[in-house]
Amino acid sequence: MSDTSLMALGLLTALVAGLGLGLLFFGGLWWTVRRLPDSDRPGLLLGGSVLLRTALVVTGFWLVMAASWQRAAACLLGFLLARTLLVRPAAAAASTRGGAGPRGREARGADDG
Repeated sequence: MSDTSLMALGLLTALVAGLGLGLLFFGGLWWTVRRLPDSDRPGLLLGGSVLLRTALVVTGFWLVMAASWQRAAACLLGFLLARTLLVRPAAAAASTRGGAGPRGREARGADDG
């Protein structure tokens, strides 16, 4: 294999790894938020989730990049792609429920005092 092919394979691998890390991070965030209302200790759940998700993602990025800014950039691109793939459907679902955000609150009349 040529050097260019190996580099392209490394970048593709980093992109896929970033996608996996993003799915892990944002999927974990979704899981956490869904369980907060039923939790006896929501602060502990949220804090533990943030620490665990961040530690896993930072470690994953460090392993994937292998001292290459190109691999780090490809991994970040995959991570952001995962965010886009997970956040858009969640936002659409929230808006159909009259959900999250200031617009959802205004639509329900929560600011009427």
